[in-house]
Amino acid sequence: MADRIPTLPGAPLNVIESKIDPTSARFEKNMRAMAELVSTMRNQEEEIALGGGEKAIESQHKKGRLTARERIKLLVDPGTEFSELGIYAAYKMYEEWGGAPSAGTVTGLGRVQGRMFMIIANDATVKAGAFFPMTAKKVIRAQNIAIENRIPTIYLVDSAGVFLPLQEDVFPDTDDFGRVFRNNAVMSAMAIPQIAAIMGMCVAGGAYLPLMCDHILMTEGSGLFLAGPALVQSAIGQKYSSEELGGAKMHSEISGTVDFHEPNDEACIARIRSLVEKIGYRRSSIFDRKKPEPPVFAAEELYGIFESDPAKPYDMKEIIARVLDGSRFDEYKAEYGKTVICGYARIGGFSVGIVANQKSHQQQIDHRGDKRVEFGGVIYTESAEKAARFIMDCNQNLVPLVFLHDVNGFMVGRDAEWSGIIRAGAKMVNAVSNSVVPKITVIIGGSFGAGHYAMCGKAYDPRFVFAWPSARYAVMSGASAAGTLVEIKIKQLERGGTKLSDEDKKKLFDEVKATYDEQMDPRYGAARLWVDKIIDPVETRNAITEALEAASLNPDVPKFNVGVIQT
Repeated sequence: MADRIPTLPGAPLNVIESKIDPTSARFEKNMRAMAELVSTMRNQEEEIALGGGEKAIESQHKKGRLTARERIKLLVDPGTEFSELGIYAAYKMYEEWGGAPSAGTVTGLGRVQGRMFMIIANDATVKAGAFFPMTAKKVIRAQNIAIENRIPTIYLVDSAGVFLPLQEDVFPDTDDFGRVFRNNAVMSAMAIPQIAAIMGMCVAGGAYLPLMCDHILMTEGSGLFLAGPALVQSAIGQKYSSEELGGAKMHSEISGTVDFHEPNDEACIARIRSLVEKIGYRRSSIFDRKKPEPPVFAAEELYGIFESDPAKPYDMKEIIARVLDGSRFDEYKAEYGKTVICGYARIGGFSVGIVANQKSHQQQIDHRGDKRVEFGGVIYTESAEKAARFIMDCNQNLVPLVFLHDVNGFMVGRDAEWSGIIRAGAKMVNAVSNSVVPKITVIIGGSFGAGHYAMCGKAYDPRFVFAWPSARYAVMSGASAAGTLVEIKIKQLERGGTKLSDEDKKKLFDEVKATYDEQMDPRYGAARLWVDKIIDPVETRNAITEALEAASLNPDVPKFNVGVIQT
């Protein structure tokens, strides 16, 4: 097929050319495979969004209250989308307790009166909004995103407090319940606006959350107390009604705890919107942004470009071309270290630096003048050194970084070791670790081993981590891991006098591989908040743009310093 080259008059030379054939059988096979993955996850997300189910939703309505997602829909500006984060939190977890869909809380980014907010809402249809271990971690992750990006935050509180059967995993640690209130205080000290609306129960330690916010609203029929009526009677023998002990009327008239006493959810949300409209603005972004323009090529083609078979190569530049403004890309050191693609571009108008794994095999000439083929998705010495330098350049020039993962890891073997792969990898990890500009990670395929770290995995403080439904990540691939683990198990059994047949060995291999494959699934990672959001590939550009808009709210960038670099 002829190259698909933009034919606009005066088209600049840095527009990426596309060589794909959308009519090929291979393209159509990939399209079907990705469409099936996306459809499956969309159906699962719709089921998760039901929270505790239809009966629990009906019970919430009988109390005269809206559900968490109904409240959010009313809160955000009409005609805008709420970008939910962490919908898969606690997926397939706590099944012995009936499960906790979306960890019993809804978090995400929404526009209120035209400005971006982090919204955190307890879902009272899930165990009365009680905090499971993953609930606390999800709220803390949302707060950390707000802290890193200086995003104003709204809390819609409707929670029975800690889920007591699991209290030892919710209560004491740095990523547990108490950290939520610590973050409230830190955010307040950083002048990040926080508004809390009590729209149901708010008890025990959870009562501190609204009191550490700028504005406190409370609806009629809600309760705010350190100890509920039953606990007060048990502890000190006094008997009071919920309203007398901690109702909205008491807190607005007697204790003076709440700022606004509202008759119902709708009035409370209207009041929040009115308050938001009057919040001032701080310093503007220091990151460069021009008027956005769409890519030259259709985003829908991403379905057919990404290979459904992990063993087959594809050109990552075809992916990049469908994400960037005008599909324009100033590639950095294009002929050197080709298995990692680096370059300057714009997404949603924002200037960005792209660091991506090239998945097609590349011809390279080594330092001795010998030609060699470098495997796609593998980080070699030259590509690690190139990426490290590029990341440092982006920090020097205040250019946010976007990492696109489909990485098998670093190259191994004698030639790699002799070339200094460990030293080069350390340079890249150092540059990523000390990077001070916003970093956004998108895992589109494999993200294995130390390659995950070097490409700004979760441990390296990306502002946001997105994943395609096709994402897979672990220390190594399922087949490789299963082969290693099964070999160890066989040797252990043989030392104990047990001899396995070939059939037994195959059965053991299949069992281990199935377990490992399940753990590589992006939903497994999203359940544990290693991923903020699993996105449809066609949403990639919008997701990155929204993340950059969030990052631009924080104009403070520390001094860049990488420390010791091994040379």
